Amino acid sequence: MKKFTLSALVAAMAIAGTAQAGVTDKDILNDQMTTGDVLTYGMGLRGQRYSPMDKINTETVKDMRPVWAFSFGGEKQRGQESQPMVKDGVMYVTASYSRVFAVDTKTGEELWEYNARLPDGIMPCCDVINRGVALYDDLVIFGTLDAKLVALNNKTGKVVWKKTVEDYKAGYSITAAPMIVKGKVITGVSGGEFGIVGKVEAYDAKTGKIAWTRPTVEGHMGYIWKNGKKMENGISGGEAGKTWPGDLWKSGGAATWLGGTYDADVDLLFFGTGNPAPWNSHLRPGDNLFSSSRLAIDPDTGKISWHFQTTPHDGWDYDGVNELVSFDYKEGGKTVKAAATADRNGFMYVLNRENGDFIRGFPFVDEITWAKGLDPKTGRPIYDEAFRPGNPADSKDGKKGSSVHAVPGFLGGKNWMPISYSQDTGLFYVPSNEWAMDIWNEPTAYKKGAAYLGAGFTIKPMNDDYIGVMRAMDPKTGKEVWRYKNYSPLWGGVLSTKGNLVFFGTPEGYLLGLDAKNGEVKYKFNTGSGIVGSPITWEQDGSQYLSVVSGWGGAVPLWGGEVAKRVKHLNQGGTVWTFKLP
Repeated sequence: MKKFTLSALVAAMAIAGTAQAGVTDKDILNDQMTTGDVLTYGMGLRGQRYSPMDKINTETVKDMRPVWAFSFGGEKQRGQESQPMVKDGVMYVTASYSRVFAVDTKTGEELWEYNARLPDGIMPCCDVINRGVALYDDLVIFGTLDAKLVALNNKTGKVVWKKTVEDYKAGYSITAAPMIVKGKVITGVSGGEFGIVGKVEAYDAKTGKIAWTRPTVEGHMGYIWKNGKKMENGISGGEAGKTWPGDLWKSGGAATWLGGTYDADVDLLFFGTGNPAPWNSHLRPGDNLFSSSRLAIDPDTGKISWHFQTTPHDGWDYDGVNELVSFDYKEGGKTVKAAATADRNGFMYVLNRENGDFIRGFPFVDEITWAKGLDPKTGRPIYDEAFRPGNPADSKDGKKGSSVHAVPGFLGGKNWMPISYSQDTGLFYVPSNEWAMDIWNEPTAYKKGAAYLGAGFTIKPMNDDYIGVMRAMDPKTGKEVWRYKNYSPLWGGVLSTKGNLVFFGTPEGYLLGLDAKNGEVKYKFNTGSGIVGSPITWEQDGSQYLSVVSGWGGAVPLWGGEVAKRVKHLNQGGTVWTFKLP
């Protein structure tokens, strides 16, 4: 590791003479429409990942070229799912194994580097990834694989405060970028495969003092801190075990592993929750709230304002963690305050973000077997029980239930990779995958820190020539407007711009720029390693820049079964690529 004093000196020299204004709550709220920086994960708290810049457009993008590439270095070259942030000529970007880098945006030179000291016993389910930082005042805040929040000084990379969010020995970790709302750091937790209890927590951004905690499994008590005193703040769901049998709610999963979005119009945080634990649904009859759901949470108190469950009594690991993106549209002369989400289960949902009411839902993948459709009034799935994995207790030896061929596979019609909403086209751009799985249930019991699945599975491609599909979806009609097919699964985020472009990367290493209206390829550049990060764009010295992190990894090569064979030749990496027009 480089000597810290030298890194700090370089940073101070590089930043000397540059106006360094602290990031304010107002800056964060305005992030989507300010082009000189990128201050939030999602390029705006709503998570629309849309930029009003158009210097790079369908006519000029052919001339876009790399201006620098920054390597994360060392042997830790895998699973780079980060979205960079940019402020005052400095990029703050995380890398695998809980690292943070500050980089000069003009030259690509490193200003400082922070490496979290991780214990040997971390248990990340889905690779050693990190998706990004939060910026506030003069702090760079991020979560670690051993479930800590760390705040660094933005000029030196030195630790200002550090808090343990949960016990990594129980299976907890943090992989998502935290979010800043009203001076609080809002974070979720990972670990649903270990029978943890999901939760959302808020900390004072400047001091790291906890403000409130909200468990996302029904029956657990929430807490709020007033004048330094911990006070009970109501049981999530109102009473213990109502939609859970026995004591299973005590290790119920529902991890909040993707982080959240926020909408100032309704003053609500939106978090998705993961699978109930264990995967074997026959062990836990009931809806198993609040797993596989979207939750609206009051940012001041941590109270749950409303919930919408996409897969009640989930038996396929479909989760419900995917981001809920706020948007407005006109219908009958009125503005509808909506929010949309593309679920792992293969359905896309449009909800009223004020109260969680179901507006409409529709498939965004070519085939769904586990459900016959959605109830048109409530959005609740109409199950086809023939496609629920069988109960091991019904088998001759009690060791393995009947296997089913379910579509989509458990990695989902869309997994973690963020969608984008264009204010120009009114379309959502959804990175999706066409795959199926054979899945069966097995007996299991909870043991702290051990995998808690009770299921076996293998995931399979559905087509010889493609798995990944970038789709343009109309949220008002449920219709697919265009698609772009990719041989390997898509596993990175999307950016749309006023330049009528949609940018995303592929596991083959290509950064692609497509026409937002028809999907025609306008730009293609190979970064040398698979892209599983999320692109950003910003303006500097009159030029529009675009950056994306390249570095193959994530869940697909680890969990992909037959699919993993299709991508086994792909090279790992760890590089930030930055582009502009000449």
